[in-house]
Amino acid sequence: MNRFIPFKMILIAATGLIPVSVSGQTHHAGPAHDHASANVAATAEHPVQGPHGGSLRQKGEIQLETVVSQGGIQLFVYDRAGSPVAVQQGRGAALLRVEGNAKRYRYDLLPDGKGGLSAVVNLSAIAGRQIEIDVQLVGVPSTSGQAVVFKEVATVPASETQLAAAAIARQEICPVSGKPLGSMGDPIAVDANGQKIYVCCAGCVNAVKSNPAKYASGRPEITVTSATAADAALVAKQAKCPVMDEPLGSMGQPVKVMVGDKPIFLCCKGCVKKIKAEPAKYLAAVYGDSAKPTKQVSASVPARGESVREGVLKVTAADAPFIAKQVKCPVMDEPLDAMGGPFKVNAVGKAIYICCPGCAKKIAADPAKYLTILKSQGVQAPELR
Repeated sequence: MNRFIPFKMILIAATGLIPVSVSGQTHHAGPAHDHASANVAATAEHPVQGPHGGSLRQKGEIQLETVVSQGGIQLFVYDRAGSPVAVQQGRGAALLRVEGNAKRYRYDLLPDGKGGLSAVVNLSAIAGRQIEIDVQLVGVPSTSGQAVVFKEVATVPASETQLAAAAIARQEICPVSGKPLGSMGDPIAVDANGQKIYVCCAGCVNAVKSNPAKYASGRPEITVTSATAADAALVAKQAKCPVMDEPLGSMGQPVKVMVGDKPIFLCCKGCVKKIKAEPAKYLAAVYGDSAKPTKQVSASVPARGESVREGVLKVTAADAPFIAKQVKCPVMDEPLDAMGGPFKVNAVGKAIYICCPGCAKKIAADPAKYLTILKSQGVQAPELR
């Protein structure tokens, strides 16, 4: 039994790209892996693994290798014989779309001094997810002055810790107790018939091991009965149905739904399907703070750090929990990592996170406005210390 190591968002710097693993192998891009050629039979329809571990495809008279990492996107160009093509005069753009999101984000591809064209962007927040990239390049030799256009689909590589954190976020609640994962300390990974699931505490581990088939889905057992006289005190305490916001008893005898070992009372049987679809949501609605993780995040972050420009700081590991909570830039209403961020600014002693340095002047001009925007979104900006 291995205890889960708490996930901390890792803010990747502009260097040290971590390439995609292709065909079960991982190849590292960088000076130590400056391969001389790409002697492989790639086609536009059937890309293969390239010298830097990325996806290599044929496009006209050239071959293009795309390497996706948590640090961004990197492209290498080769001729038909597989020899590297110089790209110092090349430029390009990458339009990136994340699976499940229709919005596209544009990033410039520029010579990186390592033989390729790179767009440096922090993709750690979408580690493990598939992305679609539309690429357009100009100024590349062997293309007769024509723009090179192609599409690439890749998965942003993820560490074991990030994959575990993503799995916990998807599972949300303990299949044994019905409590939110994290509410009893660090979630614990357990094998259930070959499936890795997470439970809220050591007390639930034996339940999974004694009946793995029951818990292999990772979802809590949900049973439905009618409330009885023995439930009267709990019904009175809950008072309202969390689905319809109607008084319990207003539509007949309340319905009792057990989510693991947690009871939720409903106004009618019609609400049961809502509980089954989103048990974590309604557990939180009924139990409030008691259903939330017990670990508290320090409400302050360092005021000093590496400066990007005057008044704009690079973020550190201490900022990660607050970045995860804020999610979007209050100026542009874009994800904090959409434009190379996040970055941090001082708003009258509070830390506000922004998507790009250009947003800093807006915050400086009216910090109260943007603190109010965050507050309206349920975000309390941390103190700068």
